[in-house]
Amino acid sequence: MRTGLIGKKIGSSSYFGENGEMTLITLIKIEECIVSGIKTKEKDGYNSLQIASIEENLKLSKVNKPQKKIFTSIKSNPKRYLKEFQIDENNTFEIGNKFDVTHFEKGQFVDVSGTSIGKSFAGSMKRHNFSGGRASHGVSVSHRAHGSTGNSQDPGRVFKGKKMAGHMGAKKVTKQNLKIIDIDIKNNLLLIKGSVPGKRNSMVLIKDAVKKKRK
Repeated sequence: MRTGLIGKKIGSSSYFGENGEMTLITLIKIEECIVSGIKTKEKDGYNSLQIASIEENLKLSKVNKPQKKIFTSIKSNPKRYLKEFQIDENNTFEIGNKFDVTHFEKGQFVDVSGTSIGKSFAGSMKRHNFSGGRASHGVSVSHRAHGSTGNSQDPGRVFKGKKMAGHMGAKKVTKQNLKIIDIDIKNNLLLIKGSVPGKRNSMVLIKDAVKKKRK
């Protein structure tokens, strides 16, 4: 298990292969990722790396003391995000080690996590893809209703998790087995096939796919 990296979603685009076939892709920029902390199984119960990335326009004197200690130890300007990734015991790193876009390879599969775009309050048809009621034959004022939510006497309540109208989006989503179509080393960009959760310029986490073996 290798460490993941922190990236920034730039947006969507089209990619044309050598045979002229068009593929919809998402561009993710990998800025400088620095190892800012290490946890070991002997001391903490598990092995992981803390990664700091995405430059913050702050002076070192403006951050709180715990983070100031971290950024002083790695001799870096304050970073916006600090994220932890579990790793295997045989992965040995030191504080201050740096990763870039070459941490990944062209053609490999990755899992990408991000915060989905918030849609505010949404009805059941939009939120859960319900088909809705019939448009005629006696149906009145129930065309977009979600229907019955339970019986009156038994069980006499609505079960938790019932699919109903409510807040949609703005939660952590992970898309698995996304293929890296190409890597732009000059601009530190990953070209990933398909869509990635989150809005433009949002933070995403990229890790090796857990359901596919890495060659």
